[in-house]
Amino acid sequence: MPDRRVQAAIDNWAPRFVTNGVDFNDFRRTTSRIETWEEWLPAWVETADEHRALAEAATSEVSAGEAYVRAALAYHFAKFVWVVDVDRNHETTRKAIDALCEGLRRLDRSAERIEIPFDGAKLAGNLRGPRDAPLVLLIPGLDSTKEEFFHWEDVFLRRGLATLSLDGPGQGEAGFSLHIRPDYEVAVSAALDALSWPAAVGAVGVSLGGYYAPRAAAGELRIRAVAGVSGPFNFGECWDGLPPLTRETFEHHAGAGSENEARERAHELDLAPVIGDLEQPALLVTGKLDRIIPPEQTERIAHEAPNAAFVVFDDGNHVCNNIPYKYRPLVADWLAERLRDVG
Repeated sequence: MPDRRVQAAIDNWAPRFVTNGVDFNDFRRTTSRIETWEEWLPAWVETADEHRALAEAATSEVSAGEAYVRAALAYHFAKFVWVVDVDRNHETTRKAIDALCEGLRRLDRSAERIEIPFDGAKLAGNLRGPRDAPLVLLIPGLDSTKEEFFHWEDVFLRRGLATLSLDGPGQGEAGFSLHIRPDYEVAVSAALDALSWPAAVGAVGVSLGGYYAPRAAAGELRIRAVAGVSGPFNFGECWDGLPPLTRETFEHHAGAGSENEARERAHELDLAPVIGDLEQPALLVTGKLDRIIPPEQTERIAHEAPNAAFVVFDDGNHVCNNIPYKYRPLVADWLAERLRDVG
């Protein structure tokens, strides 16, 4: 019988795993052998190691690349909200980074790792696609990272766009040295300064990234259109309804010393001071069945932004990961149309 935390992870995030590329059979096999939260990371690392071994034994570059991507996803989900042992979390994060780099090297000749000096440390991103096409900045949430976005990137690449998946402050490898900060636009500005992209730039964020992306667009005019999926208007207002694993993860990535301090910092992630500056076209999407970020939070972003559209799927859960075939084409087509319109 899984303990409360294991069961919560399964209940809250199973669709997310599958939507982002974890084989459903892997999900069932791996979670079926986990009874305590302490066992979560080792079990998923074991699954990841199996895929890495398949990659190393593969007889074609494509087969190896696909197996490395599967390994990267399993390493990522081993540690995504697992902060029992920070050293093991960081070690597994590095394994996810390395595996995805190996996968991208074999599957996408356009892929390039980007490192951006920032606040005495560095941000990191994966850049893919044509270098003269409109660029979509993919912004993770609290516990997602660029290593989770391979298949999300493909949705935009198939539409002729380029993508940059970014680990910002408190995210992925950037989180080793940088804590979460409410003014995410400063990180986005640093990334755009480093890239000097020749075409139009848009942004999309998921979950807490659905706060970061509108926040960045409000302060960074080089973002010409923005989308947010299941994002909070004020993260602190969501605090009491968040899963305990999510609250613990925020406390860790915010560098807070207690849950009370974490709650206070969560309230700093508030769009109220900047929402009037978000004049670019904005698309806000959520699911009516979202149990993590109340749909009303995302609706409020759309209601208070000057030029926004709101879409709610009655059958959608958090980030609508149970209906990716609805929200992903919608967001990708909307961004593609607006970025091409502005040239």
